[in-house]
Amino acid sequence: MPELPDVEGFRRVVADHVTGSRARSVRVLDTGVVHTSPADFARALEGQVFAEPSRCGKWLRVPTRNRSGYPQLLAHFGMTGAFVWSPGEEADHRHDRVVFEFREGSLRYRDMRKLTGLWLATERSEVAELLGDLGPDAAGVSRRDLRAKLTRTARRIKPALMDQTVVAGLGNLCVDEILWRARLAPTVSTAELDTAQWARLHARLGSVLRSSSRVGHVPDRPSWLTGHRDESDGRCPRCSAHLQRSKVGGRSTVWCPHCQPS
Repeated sequence: MPELPDVEGFRRVVADHVTGSRARSVRVLDTGVVHTSPADFARALEGQVFAEPSRCGKWLRVPTRNRSGYPQLLAHFGMTGAFVWSPGEEADHRHDRVVFEFREGSLRYRDMRKLTGLWLATERSEVAELLGDLGPDAAGVSRRDLRAKLTRTARRIKPALMDQTVVAGLGNLCVDEILWRARLAPTVSTAELDTAQWARLHARLGSVLRSSSRVGHVPDRPSWLTGHRDESDGRCPRCSAHLQRSKVGGRSTVWCPHCQPS
């Protein structure tokens, strides 16, 4: 499932190829991914010059170059969504759902499973309705805010980090990697962490997101937990102990019982 690093990669695709360009046409190939009238969606964005996109956790906002910044395109990528740039003319892919045509090529919203999709916002209140419940973007949250938000109620640390109303952008791969690097069990209560552990958690959160955002996904490097989570006999890349697997907060979870003792 796309997480903050993936969405940052999609943001760069839009920023590099679309910012400052005018949409010649908007083709809605699958009305199921557009959460408004497809005709209104295309009519509102055709002829618009797209401005610099921004990320809000797992959401991407693409304003238009008007005084108000509206209309805006908002995207949530679900499990299989992506923005793909196609230079020149290219035949539609079978999973292309919406195609934005520009002079130099096309921006394609490509999605196999179609679990979320694209929204059109024509005013600030519509953005607030969609994004108003989100917590701060995980890449920019301060240590103080992270601790304050995660300790409002005593919860297990993994479900708390994955709650988008607490911190926006973290998903299963990111959280498992962050907790492994911070040497914290996914089941530890947020009420049990001391000041040093909060500092370590915040530092590892930042380093994982920075490294992952540079490549546009959580990398499966040999030195990362992510690089071993799908192995049938996976071992910790730090201490070589056998990795443990279970459900935490309803999500498949991988951790090292030696490095992350309960």
